[in-house]
Amino acid sequence: MIKHLVFFKLAEEADGNSKPENILIIKERLESLREMIPVIRKMEVFPNHFQASSENYDIVLDSEFDSLQDLKAYAVHPGHLKVREFIAKVSIGRAAIDYEF
Repeated sequence: MIKHLVFFKLAEEADGNSKPENILIIKERLESLREMIPVIRKMEVFPNHFQASSENYDIVLDSEFDSLQDLKAYAVHPGHLKVREFIAKVSIGRAAIDYEF
């Protein structure tokens, strides 16, 4: 199995929305991918409610796939690309890690 973790740092305002509004939009759009992309084994999205530091990220995607091929299929799926396009407009930082477990 492959774990795919992605952390996003968002702009205070972007695309006509505040950071809290964009966090909710991202959460909703990412979670909708579970229904759309069958290779997603698990997907959860968590906002960071406790901003102890301005260096912390604002939201994390925690997802799992059966194989690296499934993760690659997810990465190029049109639904994912559409969500990724929105995230790119409102984010100012991203960190990711993929590992086998």
